[in-house]
Amino acid sequence: MPPAPLPRSLRIGYGIGSFGTGTFSTIPGLLLLYYLTNVLDVPAGVAGVAVFLPKVWDLLINPLVGRYSDHTVSRHGARRPWLLAGAITLPPLFVLMFAGTSLRGVPAALYIGGCFVLAATAYALFEVPYKAMPAEMTDDYHEQSVLLTWRMAFLGLAILLSGGLAPLLVNSRGGDPTIPGYRLMGLVIGAVMLAGMVGTFFGTARAPRIVRSDSDRPAEHATLRRQLAAARGNRPFVLLACLSCAQMLAVGIMLAGAPYFASYILEDTGAITTIFLALIGPMVLVMPGWVAVARHYDKRGAMVVAGGLFLLGGACLTLTPMFGAVYAHLCTMLVGIGYAGLQLLQFSMLADTLVYDELRSGTRRAGVFTGLWTALETVTMALGALLFGWLLAATRFVSSEPEEPVAQPDSAVDAILFGATLVPAALTAASIALTLRYDLTASRLDSFRKRHTPLHRPA
Repeated sequence: MPPAPLPRSLRIGYGIGSFGTGTFSTIPGLLLLYYLTNVLDVPAGVAGVAVFLPKVWDLLINPLVGRYSDHTVSRHGARRPWLLAGAITLPPLFVLMFAGTSLRGVPAALYIGGCFVLAATAYALFEVPYKAMPAEMTDDYHEQSVLLTWRMAFLGLAILLSGGLAPLLVNSRGGDPTIPGYRLMGLVIGAVMLAGMVGTFFGTARAPRIVRSDSDRPAEHATLRRQLAAARGNRPFVLLACLSCAQMLAVGIMLAGAPYFASYILEDTGAITTIFLALIGPMVLVMPGWVAVARHYDKRGAMVVAGGLFLLGGACLTLTPMFGAVYAHLCTMLVGIGYAGLQLLQFSMLADTLVYDELRSGTRRAGVFTGLWTALETVTMALGALLFGWLLAATRFVSSEPEEPVAQPDSAVDAILFGATLVPAALTAASIALTLRYDLTASRLDSFRKRHTPLHRPA
């Protein structure tokens, strides 16, 4: 008999946490590099490093959070105390990142980088256990997709609100990015994050936890090397992590390049808002459609389709100088439809790999795996900003302050056009090739489950 569907209140309670995770994973990638180069006069190469290095810290902190959340015992469960810790620390640190500083150049990069390290730590406290929860709340292959559909719908709303509103707030003082505008953006978006993250702590109070083995023992404390060894033993997880990294690097480069694309290709700084809305808007509308595609073609087939749409839209964006702004927005919408599918399917397939590991090993180490996953995801997104910053530096991009804008050389403008479009398309093509090797389908997971005859009961 199939398990009962999760109640709508729980789906909503879990999903609203995306108002915290979605905004923090998107806004720094979208605005931070531009904030450093075009507001704080930080050289592009240095700015890329300032955005990237704090995320390297995630390689250490995220697996640690995952490991300790596996072992946490409290009246709030194993994951929820960590949700609360992240909810009360991340929003004020996000505000601090964009509060403004009198520093310029390299000192400004050091200050922002330090704030980013602290914020990334707080983000790990929430995001790692948050991603581990779906695999522990239901054992149904497609119910996980439904639960994650709610999450992704809220994620789309959060990114629409924050990503659309943030550039408007940044440009609210005279139409160009200013420090007061960034400060206002930080305060407003920080309040949105706080509400969503605290809401998930309370909204998941009655979440079930599926027990899949008689002992249901958590994984023993282990070094990072042993955690990586455990991950290597889970082939579906390794393949999924690799294809996800290719996708996230593509997204990271595209997000980092978006403000520059609006400023120097469309020649309209305000266009970043409409471009971003064109990218994220489809996420809310097409998510149920991607669930249907996944049911019909399985998740792997749906992932190939989603990657193909992302690739096509990104490649077509290279023709923007020929066809203009409307064409660019239509291509971006095509990218957004593919991006919606990639986001949903990544997390749904991640839940499958966690179930597979627990059935195979008899230990509860979803936190370890989601810690590694989140570390790879955030580092890869930040690597996109680093690579785009280095590309700008290599093509002689000139950093400046808002009061003293400068004309960019043709080499830098060409790098912005092709770096923000063709490079992400090529990375997506690589991810499609890896997707074709992923084989943890619904039938294979069900067969594996039957062979291991685990217990399926709510804790």
